[in-house]
Amino acid sequence: MPASRISTFDDWVDLFRVWRNDIGVNYPEIENFQFEAKFGPTRSNEIEFGSFKGRSKWRRVLDIPDQRIRDGLMNLIVYQGDTEFASVEQQRKLFEHCPSEHDRKSLCRVVTEEMRHGWQMCHLLIHHYGYGGRVEAQKMLERRAFEQKRLLGAFNQIVDNWLDFFTYTDFVDRDGKFQLTMLSYSGFEPLAQSMNPMLREESFHLGTGHDGIKRIVRAEVVPLDIVQKYINKWIPVSYDLFGVDQSSSAHWFYVWGLKGRYDEAQNEQAADLGHMNEHNRYLYYQECLKLIEQINRHVPAGKTPLYCPDLRFNRHIGEFSGGHFSVAGEPLSDELWAVHKREKLPQPEDIKLLNEIQDLEPAWVAPKGNME
Repeated sequence: MPASRISTFDDWVDLFRVWRNDIGVNYPEIENFQFEAKFGPTRSNEIEFGSFKGRSKWRRVLDIPDQRIRDGLMNLIVYQGDTEFASVEQQRKLFEHCPSEHDRKSLCRVVTEEMRHGWQMCHLLIHHYGYGGRVEAQKMLERRAFEQKRLLGAFNQIVDNWLDFFTYTDFVDRDGKFQLTMLSYSGFEPLAQSMNPMLREESFHLGTGHDGIKRIVRAEVVPLDIVQKYINKWIPVSYDLFGVDQSSSAHWFYVWGLKGRYDEAQNEQAADLGHMNEHNRYLYYQECLKLIEQINRHVPAGKTPLYCPDLRFNRHIGEFSGGHFSVAGEPLSDELWAVHKREKLPQPEDIKLLNEIQDLEPAWVAPKGNME
């Protein structure tokens, strides 16, 4: 459908329904869900940082005093929305092999809420950016993760199985929590107001993933070294999602009041504008260390505990992009890196084994229960 035919939000909603059918997730629970834009309170009615600190938050795009800032804001909304729709496409095949009815309901809720988050971003684009917003909102429903066309590489990767899904939702969705929190401080009021409802929903996704990994560890069917390989797969991807080091974009997003630091509400120090992404990435790394520690409480005595891969391992964005570093951060030769990568990341034989377990072992994921 050509972009010129998208003249109202209702037109976009029609495309949204077509997209759901096309990717194969239009299950009854999803089809009957009442999608809507949700807005909540912001921490402050004033811009809290940057050049416009102390001024009232902008309620309309035309209130923003500079075209560069308006363009930067649109870019943030487009990228956020694109990740939401992409994650649904990545997870669409998981309905075929749900470990339990509880897991099916959880998956259904996760993908429905990701759709709603994409809906929210498109609502902002269409209602605040006119023709350009309508074009970008349509493009979000035309790109496909399984055709490698999503804007960020992490969201073009395949989610093969439920271990993949649980590690994805624990760690990649946790990066999403960081991004949403940073946007919750935005000087553009409608974007800031969108974040609290999204964060409340995102917390369920994180819990689904974190509890899921614990349940797999408790069941003692999947070898722990395979669990570790999937942790090694998704945590470095999440490191990359924070962006390049010494980012000029992150610098200006902060100066313009569009996107704060993850710990903006608690951090009283002046922002290091040259290292915004590094600051937030390190906070994420610290949180991952705690998550792995929690999972390790369920590792049987005598077994090798799980670990969080070093910030340098298998990076594709930033200072360590393309570098050959071990999971512990040690530099490796080309030859040793090739061997190490095969040992530490999921391989075809691991996927084959997981598929066999998924099909033949009904108790390969422990029942939902007390995960403390």
